[in-house]
Amino acid sequence: MKLLGLCGSLRQGSYNRRLLDAASAELPPEVRLEIFDGLADLPLYNEDGPASPAVRSLRAALGGADGVLIATPEYNASIPGHLKNALDWASRPFPDNCLRAKPVAVVGASTGLFGAVWAQAELRKVLRTIGARVVDEELPVGQAHDAFTDDGRLVDPEVGSALGSIVGRLVDECRPLVELSA
Repeated sequence: MKLLGLCGSLRQGSYNRRLLDAASAELPPEVRLEIFDGLADLPLYNEDGPASPAVRSLRAALGGADGVLIATPEYNASIPGHLKNALDWASRPFPDNCLRAKPVAVVGASTGLFGAVWAQAELRKVLRTIGARVVDEELPVGQAHDAFTDDGRLVDPEVGSALGSIVGRLVDECRPLVELSA
């Protein structure tokens, strides 16, 4: 089984990239998490424009994944613009887009106290509108600058357990689809 990770932060040393790496450690051995690194290459969404190679790459990566895990920070109480842009590209053609009926889970980390709670809520709303099957859980990792050990693990075992639970639910949502396509 293959999950695709999308990191809502473009920053080097992103806490959300660390969160995706920590999630990877929670996966069963038969599941792998591949992180898509091309969000910065996407042009601004333009319905009149043709899909660029970067857009085709995003759509192919999403289409080839059994499920998606998104880790996002919060920018001005919402979704980072480049992540929303990627989802706008992924949402077309509607309704037969690459996220249609695809299981997706959302987690988030930020240096503030609330751990990107609003961004996660907004992101789940957008994903449902696109037609994804959204795991209805959140994981706010607040004060992310103190949340990880030097080797990338989560400091708080309860946060690590919650991440494992969300990843487990995502894998469980993907299993019937994987078995159906086998």
